[in-house]
Amino acid sequence: MAIRKSKKNKKQRISFRHGASKVKKRQKTSRSGPDLIRLLKILSIACAVAVIGLLLIYAEKSIKTRNGPVILIDAPEWVTEQLKGKILSKAGGRTFRLDDEAARLVAENLKASVWLDDIRTQTTDKSIDVRARFRKPVAVIKSGLSPFYVDSEQVVIDYVPMPHLLIVEIRGLTPVAIMPKFGQVWHRDDLNAAIILIDRINRRDRIETSVKPLLSEIAAIDVSNYHGRKNSSGPHIVFYTNDNIEIQWGAEWDAWQKYLESTDEEKLAKLYGYYKENGTLSGRVQYINLRDPRDNIPLPIDRY
Repeated sequence: MAIRKSKKNKKQRISFRHGASKVKKRQKTSRSGPDLIRLLKILSIACAVAVIGLLLIYAEKSIKTRNGPVILIDAPEWVTEQLKGKILSKAGGRTFRLDDEAARLVAENLKASVWLDDIRTQTTDKSIDVRARFRKPVAVIKSGLSPFYVDSEQVVIDYVPMPHLLIVEIRGLTPVAIMPKFGQVWHRDDLNAAIILIDRINRRDRIETSVKPLLSEIAAIDVSNYHGRKNSSGPHIVFYTNDNIEIQWGAEWDAWQKYLESTDEEKLAKLYGYYKENGTLSGRVQYINLRDPRDNIPLPIDRY
């Protein structure tokens, strides 16, 4: 009997141990359950944050990589649609990705358009905006195979019809072996002398003529006898009106005293006096001589 009892007690002890281990497992499981739930919640929140971040990055990239046109901002009134199209054709395409790299590329490409200087580009959410200084032609030169313009700084510009602008033809420039390229400054004294006179007449027009500028009646400036290179006694610079009346200006600006001519102010006063009196420079005389210092004329109040 003693043996049986010990076996029974042994079985009971084993049963108690097994039961105790089950209780411990249940207690351990019950404690790990909330921890696992919290971990899952944290992971789910982290995943949500990551997804939102990815969506924001994607949205930002999608905004930056949208395409749009190139637009010239604050172009002067004299810039025609034809000229705008010619300039924008140098940009490298009609539409571009709206990002900083595309804006940089557009600015680089537009340097090929000699009509622009000081080019600045900016990307917006709709376009690449271009701001620049426009080169305005003041004279046209028709010698050679095709005409071309120069601006007030003697930069050579390719030809686009500009019938609405007062552009004077410059004639009589001495031939050169190599013509300047578009965008280059054409350094030559006879050209500079003609451009200075165009500028002085433009300034006087802004003061004295409000409806019809005197410059509108000057078709050409001939510098073929600049510095008397053909005829020392003849006028060095001559204007021609629209109906080919000759206006003898004489020496280049600020050189009148070398040749005992009327001062530059006197020449302008004679020219504008005749224009105001007759309402035109054309049709009444064979030529107008501005060089003779013996003419008695009123001097202008404003000096140039």
